[in-house]
Amino acid sequence: MTEQRKQPWWKNAVVYQIYPRSFQDSNGDGIGDIRGIISRLDYLADLGIDAVWLSPVYRSPQDDNGYDISDYQDIDPMFGTLDDMEELIAKAKEKNIRIIMDLVLNHTSDEHRWFLEAKKSKDNPYHDYYVWRDGVEGEYPNDMRASFGGSAWEWVPELQQYYFHQFSVKQPDLNWENPKVRREIYDMILWWMDKGVGGFRLDVIDQIAKEPDKKITNNGPRLHEFLQEMSRETFQKGDLITVGEAWGANTENAQLYSNPDGSEFSMVFQFEHMMLDQQPGKEKWDLAPLPFVKLKKCMAKWQNELCGKGWNSLFMDNHDLPRIVSHWGDDGKYRVESAKMLSAVFHGMQGTPYIYQGEELGMTNVKFADISHYRDIETLNMYKERVEAGYDPEDVMKSIYAKSRDNARTPMQWSSRENAGFTTGTPWIEINPNYREINAEAEQQDPDSVFSWYRTLVHLRKEYPVFVDGAFELLMEEDEQVFAYVRENDGSRMLVCANFTGTPAACPLLDEWKDGEVLVHNYKADVETELKPYEAVIVRKQK
Repeated sequence: MTEQRKQPWWKNAVVYQIYPRSFQDSNGDGIGDIRGIISRLDYLADLGIDAVWLSPVYRSPQDDNGYDISDYQDIDPMFGTLDDMEELIAKAKEKNIRIIMDLVLNHTSDEHRWFLEAKKSKDNPYHDYYVWRDGVEGEYPNDMRASFGGSAWEWVPELQQYYFHQFSVKQPDLNWENPKVRREIYDMILWWMDKGVGGFRLDVIDQIAKEPDKKITNNGPRLHEFLQEMSRETFQKGDLITVGEAWGANTENAQLYSNPDGSEFSMVFQFEHMMLDQQPGKEKWDLAPLPFVKLKKCMAKWQNELCGKGWNSLFMDNHDLPRIVSHWGDDGKYRVESAKMLSAVFHGMQGTPYIYQGEELGMTNVKFADISHYRDIETLNMYKERVEAGYDPEDVMKSIYAKSRDNARTPMQWSSRENAGFTTGTPWIEINPNYREINAEAEQQDPDSVFSWYRTLVHLRKEYPVFVDGAFELLMEEDEQVFAYVRENDGSRMLVCANFTGTPAACPLLDEWKDGEVLVHNYKADVETELKPYEAVIVRKQK
């Protein structure tokens, strides 16, 4: 019998992220589009997800893959039309799927009409929509650097001023100190809410309250004032899911971002767990083993410190990260087992799970023959810089195979047919050659597939409220192989045990729980106290 619950809808929802250019092409140009997404809504409904987060589809010069927006209220022709977008929202709603838009509010494209006006004159009404400083050419206002390299200041000769950009030179930062900017943004958000969208993911939102003269970018003094005003003026006028991307978040300020009173967001994306396997003080390309015990304690900290005070986003993959089965699992012999194990660990926790396209199939990293096959600007720049600096090209390629963003951006593997069923044309980036073995068509028909496992996990969250409201307790904290924890509420207790390694691991807890109901188990054999390689099990006891 299903236990009763009273929670905001997004607390027992599962979100699916789509990277539109790589999901489904409908017109043969090799680039995924909105009509392609519409054609795959039955697949998403079969998986059981409740919402789709779309990476940006707004009009854009595509300097930063759409995160440089030139018109917030139009769709880029690459992806379709505004009519297509409205049709997607309506047809998804028919299947009880909400569409989450990706909002980039820290900056615009330098081709946005606001910036084109801002450059005309210091007296132009739009000039103060951006961050400017007087100066002399060649003498920067300060030594701040942009995330994509070079100075964070760009000289505009006709104005004899510099503008500030935290990312690409084509992404000038908005001036949130200007109330007119904030009003324009709120009106745009309300416009999308009127279109029927179900929520928003907010890109690098912790950087909007920057104070460049003080070299403050993240977590500026007025950040939460701005977020609370935006929430009052927009989000609180609808029944939305909102998630803020905040690379600098900690458990303390995450309680502000995701306060249960709804004053800011529903939840926050934080990346502490995803950055544990970087060499300290080095770049992501400098590979290091995953400190497993540290990972467990990190996850437990976020579970316990946000319980009742905030809300977690549960994710392992996205468009900026490598494929999790290649990253933390085994994409060879134990691909299926390790993909299932990793998802069991994350879906069993408190928070809203996010599935990145293809994750539910156990899609893997790709190993292209050489650098010419890659498309990601970050990857290409790194390769050039490191080879010029004397690194061994083979070592550089090993880092790319492990961490390149293109690992997540190869086209969705729909079938074993040509181009994996993604396009009838030439794909914008090559398809992973393993699509003949790993594809949605085969997995939907296989009850033991990774897809079928994910579908079960999605439905379990709806059936058992302990996944949503249960307290979290980490067990076997110092064990180097087993990730084990208990979730508990008034109605039931849930044990999750998972072997994170390719060798057997003792888990005596399972003897204590042998009378419980096994909800999911990624091996066909009986559950024993020694876990097989990458074995995972979720056991429930009624209280």
